[in-house]
Amino acid sequence: MSDYVVRMENIYKSFPGVNALTDVSLNLKAGRVMALLGENGAGKSTLMKILSGVHNLDSGNIYIDDKLFTSFDSKSSSKHGIAMIHQELNMCEHLSVSANIFLGKEIRTKRGTVDNKKMNGLVKEILDSLHVDINANDMVGDLPVSKQQMVEIAKSLSINAKVLIMDEPTSALTSKEIDQLFKIINKLKSQGCAIVYISHRLEELEHIVDDVTIMRDSKYITSGKFKDFDMSSIITNMVGREITEKFPRVEKEVGKTIFEVKNLCMGSNVRDVSFEVKEGEILGIAGLMGAGRTETTRAIFGADKKDSGQMFLYGKNIDIKNPKDAIDNGIFLASEDRRRHGLCVKLSVLENISLPNLNALCVKILDIVKRKKEQEMVSKAIKEFQIKVSNVNIAVQNLSGGNQQKVVVAKWLSGNSRLMIFDEPTRGIDVAAKVEIYNLINILKMNNVGVVFVSSEMPEVLGLADRIIVMCDGKITGELSREEATQEKIAVLATHFEHKL
Repeated sequence: MSDYVVRMENIYKSFPGVNALTDVSLNLKAGRVMALLGENGAGKSTLMKILSGVHNLDSGNIYIDDKLFTSFDSKSSSKHGIAMIHQELNMCEHLSVSANIFLGKEIRTKRGTVDNKKMNGLVKEILDSLHVDINANDMVGDLPVSKQQMVEIAKSLSINAKVLIMDEPTSALTSKEIDQLFKIINKLKSQGCAIVYISHRLEELEHIVDDVTIMRDSKYITSGKFKDFDMSSIITNMVGREITEKFPRVEKEVGKTIFEVKNLCMGSNVRDVSFEVKEGEILGIAGLMGAGRTETTRAIFGADKKDSGQMFLYGKNIDIKNPKDAIDNGIFLASEDRRRHGLCVKLSVLENISLPNLNALCVKILDIVKRKKEQEMVSKAIKEFQIKVSNVNIAVQNLSGGNQQKVVVAKWLSGNSRLMIFDEPTRGIDVAAKVEIYNLINILKMNNVGVVFVSSEMPEVLGLADRIIVMCDGKITGELSREEATQEKIAVLATHFEHKL
């Protein structure tokens, strides 16, 4: 009998045009948390989707409690107590929280009908243990991304998993929710659960991780106890080179005001919001989840209808009723939820990058796309963002989450933008890819494009922004210059404490 609850040996997996895993092995021990690390596209999620039965392996062996499996589906995975919290939320938005959590394993009465009362009671117990304000009867589609993520976590806890895979579980959570999740992880660990933890937030690892396995370019690189690694060696093994500057910054004198919002209102989520953005300026918007940051960006972009307020571009009043109006005015939004609002996942990489840029790519009279110009634009975007893709015709749904995020950003930066709004652009992105996006944002800044940068990671906002506004409960609660901004001051404004700064 081995010490490992799971052994994966010599795993190979490929998709059309993509070699996802090459001779990868991994071992999991009960009662320990292993961080599975690597750049976007390294193969981490694919390896775990094989373990959870989402993908079939091409070759290799899987041992669960020393029992050999050469094929593995989701039913057998669940039967053996393996649960996975996916990076991309794949829930039935038209169903309730309870129906999602018990989907495919509904509890039934003696008559054979679904026992909603019992399921709701069990869901309430799980949600109470997570300390989240979610009702079992809430429609999942009505919940913000952070609460949808907590439903995914609750779903995995409902089966009493002995192997729990967490793929970027904190990417959409508040700091309070993250703290609670860490308590749950430590509790599960003490109960003997083996946990695989995938995260690009390396600062989280020290709180929960026992072991580390690092992958790069679809291959196994190294593994060991977390205490035997430092952050520098982890990053070097992940990316194959040393990252010298985490938040690259360029200095530039700001120009005249490009864009101004006055008294923007949209229900209780956006209340009397006013701010301006200048040429060559990065305006950071900080705040907790639910503060109204995403709702503000969507109202500006015309994705959601505003109740009132005015917007000005170079002093001229503009009426944005829908995203087309925004795009026509050179205002672009890289959305927080890439799969729902940022991409057409069944279309190719080429089509996704081309779609918002068709006006620039078409022969005006005939409305025919200039294919050569399109290929050049897309090839340039792939090179600049280092999107890992074998050819431009691969469907976006076949890319890793991080590479999908790069496509979201790339499609907007390929256009002629005046104002670029980024809502959590580095969510689920590895440390090297983050630096690439920061550098491209700096290029926008140097080209006198106004940038609005929304992020839940305060070090990121502090590292990039020239000026920071903070939101709480749908309102702007303060503004800080780069020189005066600190994490403590932002936290005070984000929680709206009546406290003299």
